[in-house]
Amino acid sequence: MSLNKLKKTLAQEVSGSEHPREMAIDVMYALQDHFGYLSDEAVALAADIVGMSPLQIDELATFYTFIYRSPVGKYVIHVCDSVVCWMDGAETVRDYLCQKLSIEPGATTVDGLFTLLPVCCIGYCDRAPAMLVNRKVYGNLTAEKIDQILKRLQAEAKPAVKKAK
Repeated sequence: MSLNKLKKTLAQEVSGSEHPREMAIDVMYALQDHFGYLSDEAVALAADIVGMSPLQIDELATFYTFIYRSPVGKYVIHVCDSVVCWMDGAETVRDYLCQKLSIEPGATTVDGLFTLLPVCCIGYCDRAPAMLVNRKVYGNLTAEKIDQILKRLQAEAKPAVKKAK
């Protein structure tokens, strides 16, 4: 969808809301999906659409774990590091992902495919250790499961790379 069409759609949705500011997170997510992250341009646009200041939008954006104020990879991996996951191997999962992807937490792979981020809790304690990939949850993680997930994601990304050429 073009940016102009997106702006028009978001403005219509917000104008139909009884309390436009309540739509701020939805607007930020939509703009993040369009830009790949919530750029400064997107912050200003969101502020204009919902009738808030750019500072207020930025304050909200930096509060929420799933709003990204800097570029991220195609697949954002959130490794749960809550107490339960930690006791059940979150550190091992994190270290394994760092080794497999050749990055540290907070970084993105050279090919732009994966970003690795810690997250406090994803509510999957009964299946710890767990992680989210683009908001899809995976639990009871082992090295083998992680390898399968990464391999599938890499395979899914290849057609998009070929189409872009």
